[in-house]
Amino acid sequence: MIETLHEKAPASPETYAYRNLLEGEFWRRIPAYRDVDEATFLDHLWQQRHSVKTPEELLETVRELASPEFIRDAELGFHRAPMAVRVSPYAIALVDWSNPYGDPIRRQFIPVASALLPDHPRLVLDSLHEQADSPVPGLVHRYVDKALFLPLAVCPVYCRFCTRSYAIGPDTENVDKVELAKTPKQWQDVFAYIASRPELEDVVISGGDVYQLPPKNIEFIGNTLLDIPHVRRMRFASKGPAIMPMKLITDTAWVDALAKVVERGRAMGKDVVLHTHFNAPEEITEITRRAMRVLFERGVFVRNQSVLIRGVNDKPERMQRLVKRLGYVNVHPYYVYMHDMVKGVEDLRTTIATAENVEKFVRGSTAGFNTPTFVCDAPGGGGKRDVHSYEHYDRENGIAVYAAPSVKPGRAFLYFDPIDQLSPAAQARWRDETVAREMIHEALRRAGQRDEALVIA
Repeated sequence: MIETLHEKAPASPETYAYRNLLEGEFWRRIPAYRDVDEATFLDHLWQQRHSVKTPEELLETVRELASPEFIRDAELGFHRAPMAVRVSPYAIALVDWSNPYGDPIRRQFIPVASALLPDHPRLVLDSLHEQADSPVPGLVHRYVDKALFLPLAVCPVYCRFCTRSYAIGPDTENVDKVELAKTPKQWQDVFAYIASRPELEDVVISGGDVYQLPPKNIEFIGNTLLDIPHVRRMRFASKGPAIMPMKLITDTAWVDALAKVVERGRAMGKDVVLHTHFNAPEEITEITRRAMRVLFERGVFVRNQSVLIRGVNDKPERMQRLVKRLGYVNVHPYYVYMHDMVKGVEDLRTTIATAENVEKFVRGSTAGFNTPTFVCDAPGGGGKRDVHSYEHYDRENGIAVYAAPSVKPGRAFLYFDPIDQLSPAAQARWRDETVAREMIHEALRRAGQRDEALVIA
């Protein structure tokens, strides 16, 4: 019997259109950058000096591209936001200013008052309870073998949805920030704690953003941690490659410092990598490809952690394009997080059901090792749980119950879908506090948990 071979039909060009990266001097369409040459635009110091921080600077930068109504809307948004605003020229140049309200880059960094929604009644500023798991300032020790080191509180841009809006950036009209470990003396307390806990093998260095650490401090922190015998893995975390990739092209001292720590770690049999944070496929341009090539050639492995954001990447096709584009520029898609339940950004959150649907679509698009895991960082300090691993999910009322037996056994952690995404009847139920408590009690009961197991809510 002759076996029949079945040839797979060729894919349409649209299937690999993610490879078509924005190139050329695209920034010249912005009035303030019209006369900026490539060498200047790729200068990371120029990018930092010209970052937009106020409505006045935004108006001066985009001028006739944005309507007066939008600028007034943004000015009100700046005043109501829990995070300070700082947006790089690179990110400003990627915004479609003919439709700023719908643009995925604008949505992440520039608040507008007209889009803001009331917070869910169960939201808190530090939704992950990081301060409750902080044995010394600037260190979060939640998982048995992993700690989060926060050596600074500044970033090259400030994301509206930051889970650390309680501490990152300058004080705002709405939030007085908590102090992190910002001095080398405070760092020594962190190092001493890590050295005293032999179970700690994995340290994430974040903040803030390690992009803002000078090269000498990248090496100092990296080498100090490498010298602790039981520390086996280290991750430097930065949003920088997504919104200021040119630093990796023009700041050779910073790249050299990171590469030296990576190389020394490898020689010691220890793993040192860079974790970054791309959320929208538009963030990845030809400049990004060049920057990632620099790290690739230096042997720096890069993983990506996205946040699932309404109007940015919550449509299956957009997330698929982001994942494929990341793989194309040698960035490993690692996690997609549910948007944390932080205050002031309810217009950016979406539902657990949305995350499940997006994940189903993305899985199978590319190799398994290049497919991110969709997770919910359980509010109250339960840690990362696969988004579909809830004990119970009340889709009608938007209540997901998670357990974390290896992190905080015997406790229950709740994630709440944004109320505006629920049915009118469910929205009405949330307006009645007595009914809301009954809904939470019933969700816990169906999850096999008692009320006293609940961490927050």
